[in-house]
Amino acid sequence: RPQLSSAPAAGPGPGQELVELRVIWNKNKYDVKFCLDSTGADLKQKIHSLTGLPPAMQKVMFKGLLPEEKTLREIKVTNGAKIMVVGSTINDVLAVNTPKDAAQQEGKVEESKKEPLCRQKQHRKVLDKGKPDDVMPSIKGVQEHLPAVPLSGMYNKSGGKVRLTFKLEQDQLWIGTKERTEKLPMASIKNVVSEPIEGHEDYHMMAFQLGPTEASYYWVYWVPNQYVDAIKDTVLGKWQYF
Repeated sequence: RPQLSSAPAAGPGPGQELVELRVIWNKNKYDVKFCLDSTGADLKQKIHSLTGLPPAMQKVMFKGLLPEEKTLREIKVTNGAKIMVVGSTINDVLAVNTPKDAAQQEGKVEESKKEPLCRQKQHRKVLDKGKPDDVMPSIKGVQEHLPAVPLSGMYNKSGGKVRLTFKLEQDQLWIGTKERTEKLPMASIKNVVSEPIEGHEDYHMMAFQLGPTEASYYWVYWVPNQYVDAIKDTVLGKWQYF
């Protein structure tokens, strides 16, 4: 029990003068008797016990924002005062952060997962060219750190040669083609997906998500299996815990 309800049941003793408050939160109204010499922080604890809303997520309003360190007497709270509370519980916040269209996106991704990516038409036209002649050797069943040299000998979705350079000191991924080099901050890459290439499971096709939708995936083919985890960890590592 919060220690705040420590007013003796028999009625207020000295320094325990009570005031009747109406706490309003999310269309809910709570009638509360509370000690005038308790602080705003104490009131937040009481509101927590009523609403389940953690004090850190409460915005409590009485003639402006309620100061935590002052007592209700000091801020002149009187009988019948209305205390407005704004804030969302953790569950509400999580519900808001997963909108329906995101759920639909998930559904679409799930559907496309039933068919291996490498059988889809857009990928077939690259994979049917076969392995690049200068593809890097792959090592089955082993996970290695990224090499000190760029990863080369791979194709992009237009079938052009592409190499990946991990500039760790600049926190950038450089995607280089014959025409140009894109320098991408690691933090701008929202996701990395990969899937083994059927019939050549020691190589993967991999995509870097550069924008909000699947259309922004930058595909790279013939990534040696032993570097797949290292690439994901390097690009997402320090962000994936947020």
